[in-house]
Amino acid sequence: MNRLLALVAALVISVNATASHADDTPVVVELFTSQGCSSCPPADEMLARLGERDNIIALALHVDYWDYIGWKDKFAHSAFTKRQKGYARSFGNRSIYTPQMVVNGAEDVVGNRPMDVSDMVQAHAKKGLPVALDLHRNGSTLLISAPAVNGMSAADVFVIRYSPSESVSIPRGENAGKKLNYTHIVTEWSDVGDWNGRSPLKASVPISGSAPIVVLVQQKGHGPIFAAARLR
Repeated sequence: MNRLLALVAALVISVNATASHADDTPVVVELFTSQGCSSCPPADEMLARLGERDNIIALALHVDYWDYIGWKDKFAHSAFTKRQKGYARSFGNRSIYTPQMVVNGAEDVVGNRPMDVSDMVQAHAKKGLPVALDLHRNGSTLLISAPAVNGMSAADVFVIRYSPSESVSIPRGENAGKKLNYTHIVTEWSDVGDWNGRSPLKASVPISGSAPIVVLVQQKGHGPIFAAARLR
């Protein structure tokens, strides 16, 4: 475990160093995970450390297909399993698994392999995202804007809310007897509209509560992410 923590620390430092030379756009890291998966805690810890960086938007999507083995994940949602299956089709993968990280909607990597994760995140940090996205909260309204972009494919605009951190004691299943810390736990995922880039994006979305907000603009069909921004 000490070796893993050292690797995670090195990953975070290297990603931060890369980001200082990249465009001012974030890297989106989605982790498909489960409380019923014994291989997932190292990936959950890695996502927590990545999410400490300002240039990384970390999102933990808990899937429900491990619930049958003795412990029901309290954060799991069938919609997240469906999203993971969509990525599998997009990437040409024959199956889904945990822990899986998807970076900028474009590539996937086994989520508990620090060096592989580091290499992929650094590569995307260097490339940046093609569209600058601006968010502003005005009371109970979220204002979303972006400039027009020539040649952009049709995209979905998603508004996401997440819980920064929670601890869970797990009495059954593969992680029985452990108390595990989870971070960046996605609690809401809403499709709020379409955008093709031909005119500027301007949208207003009703919101409530104090949970952090993430907006993604992603090519339809689980394609690459064109833009991302966060309000904590």
